[in-house]
Parts: sequence; structure tokens; C-alpha cells
Amino acid sequence: MSSFLSAIFEPGFFGNQPVQVALLVGGLVALVSGVVGTFTVLRGQAFAGHALADVGAAGGSSAFLLGISPLFGFVGIGVLAAGVMEMIGIRRPRGRDLATGIVLGAGLGLAALFLYLDATFSNTTGATITVLFGSMFVISSSLIPMIAIFSLLALATVLVLFRPLLLSSVSSDLARTRGVPVRLIGVLYLLALAVAVSLSALTIGAILSTALLIGPAAAALRLTGKPGLAMILSALIGLVATWLGILLAYDSFYWPPQQHGWPVSFFVVTLVFLFYLLAQPLGRARLARSQR
Repeated sequence: MSSFLSAIFEPGFFGNQPVQVALLVGGLVALVSGVVGTFTVLRGQAFAGHALADVGAAGGSSAFLLGISPLFGFVGIGVLAAGVMEMIGIRRPRGRDLATGIVLGAGLGLAALFLYLDATFSNTTGATITVLFGSMFVISSSLIPMIAIFSLLALATVLVLFRPLLLSSVSSDLARTRGVPVRLIGVLYLLALAVAVSLSALTIGAILSTALLIGPAAAALRLTGKPGLAMILSALIGLVATWLGILLAYDSFYWPPQQHGWPVSFFVVTLVFLFYLLAQPLGRARLARSQR
């Protein structure tokens, strides 16, 4: 058994502090992304999640210019972008997509400017790679309390609003007739989405964070039609993909030929994609059984 475990876990895996931080932070982010992502898929707001992730690159790159943690840049610009999207958006889906596209274009323009300034006028090393693709092994342990606070805020928002959020996701007209403040619920959810995307961007990068938000949730909803159970499955899928990704990235430092290691984000995104592909036949089998 010990030889089997040593073949999977390279020496020093559990005793390495950056790995411990990555496992803790990655686990928290996977749980938040799984829960929030379930409603992102149910509400058909994957484009909004993708836009907030891309806009987050502006926040992360500006944080490097200011000399602060990218976490605060991701969260700050994400919440601001969510507010602007809601302020200029229209209730109809086409109007929401229009507002999302406008904010996305402006955010990407700012991201291009800030990344350029990071590369030319700042002494920051690796800012572009960190912002776009993440780097779990360099997350400071001092950020854990703030990450935990943001995670709890996003989770609490979704769990407290679960019933009205679910009703407004299924039918906004029915929710209004039952007295649900649909616009307020939408705003609060969009803020929770912005925080979830920001946390994901910190771990696997701004341009890949949507994979952790959408992939596990889409796979879970193929496996079950119950939103509550789907949230649990989504969180578990994201957690397994993240922890396996960290393990593979650590082990890859011992792989030939260059022994520099592969990025965590690559493994996490690949594993999420594989889980989604696996969920497709399982989902078809579930539907076939339910129709009998």
C-alpha cells in the first residue's frame, strides 16, 4: 500500500506549505463555483459569467500596478461590472446579453491597457501569466481569511435566496405573481456570481475560470433534475477536479523531459471537461430510465 501511495503522491506533497494552501483555497473556490454555477446554468447566464471572468483580467492586472493582491482587483472590478451590467441591462434576455457585451468590451479594453503597463512600466514579473492563467502554488496564506469571507458571502447569498432564486430562474413571471422581487433577486445573485468568478480567477486564471463555474454544474444537471442535489454534485465534481489537478501539477515537476511542471489550470480544466463528457451518457441513461 505504501509503495502504491508513493507512486501517486510524490515526496513532500502533504508537507509542502504552498500545496496545503492550494488544497484549502482550491477546495473553497470549487465549492463556491459549484453552488453558484448551478444557478448560472439554470438561469442561462453562462455568457454573463464568461464576461465577468474576462473583465476580471482588468481588475487583476490593475492590482499588480497598485502593488496589492490580485484578489481585491478581481473582486472589486467583478462587483463593479456586475452592477453596471444590471444598471444598463433590460429585463429581456436579448437586452441582458447586450449589456453584458458592452461591459465585456470595455473590460477587455482596460485589461489590455493594464497588462501592457504591467509588462512595460512595472517591475512585476509574471503578471500576465498569473492574471490570465492563475497560479495556485503562489497564493499567499495571508489571503486565506479574505478568501474564506468572500466564499461565505457568495454561498450565503445563494443558500438564503434558494427558493425565490429557483422560482425566478424557472419562471420570472410566475415569481412576480407570487410577490418575489425578481429584480432584487437578480442583482444579489449577479453579485454572488461576480464574487465566485473572481475567486475562480484567482486560482485558475481569468480566462479559464468559467470552466470551473459552468463545467461541474452542467455535468451535475445532466445527472439529476433536482437543483439541490445538482448543487451538491456540482461542488463535488469541482472539488475532485481541483484537488486532482493540484496533485497532477505537483507530480508533473518530476515528469520528463524538462521537469518544470505543468500548470494547475490545465489539469483542472481538462478534468472538468472529462467529467462533463462522462456525465453525458450517464444523463442519457437517467432520462431513459425515467421515461420507462
